[in-house]
Amino acid sequence: MSNTSSIAFGIGIVMASLTLINGISITEVSPSLQRAEIISALSSISIILIGFLSQINQKRTIEKSNISGEQSFLLDENLEQDVKSELAWGSQMILTATASATILIYLHDNTILKRGIISDKTFIPGKICFSARDKKRYISLVSTKFYPGKNEFDSILLDLPSVIIFPLSSKGWLIVGGWSERCYKKSDEIWIEGWSKKIDSIL
Repeated sequence: MSNTSSIAFGIGIVMASLTLINGISITEVSPSLQRAEIISALSSISIILIGFLSQINQKRTIEKSNISGEQSFLLDENLEQDVKSELAWGSQMILTATASATILIYLHDNTILKRGIISDKTFIPGKICFSARDKKRYISLVSTKFYPGKNEFDSILLDLPSVIIFPLSSKGWLIVGGWSERCYKKSDEIWIEGWSKKIDSIL
């Protein structure tokens, strides 16, 4: 537990204990005293909650996987300039606004974009990608640790803890890999899916 969490928990417990002792020791109850007791109890609970949320945030930071690879940005030079601009902007937003460590776009049997932590290996789609294409919806692997066929994405980055595959019609895929297991919120998935549909229409 971090120092911030410990201090918040300590203050909250002390305040709650004092509130309880004060409530037991009073001999005469008045409306103003009751209001003060309620405010004190709510303050104690709020401080304890702050400590609890701080602890959760600390755990998320610790659980971030040690993903190895080169930080880089590769983009197909044969694309039109407006397409390049959209892919550059969108991929940067995904890497900065979500828990994504890497992003790859595979189109017409070629990788046209790699950004974030990347490897020098050539990506070849497999069963999971084809399943997403056939079902015409994205597939989210919240934890690849025990998922059969996870080595399909080892050419993107070895041992990615989480992966989401977005089909681009029948032409290819947008694939994002997360820093840790279960790192994507539902809002992240919706945002990235929306962008995948946008680039699908311009590619």
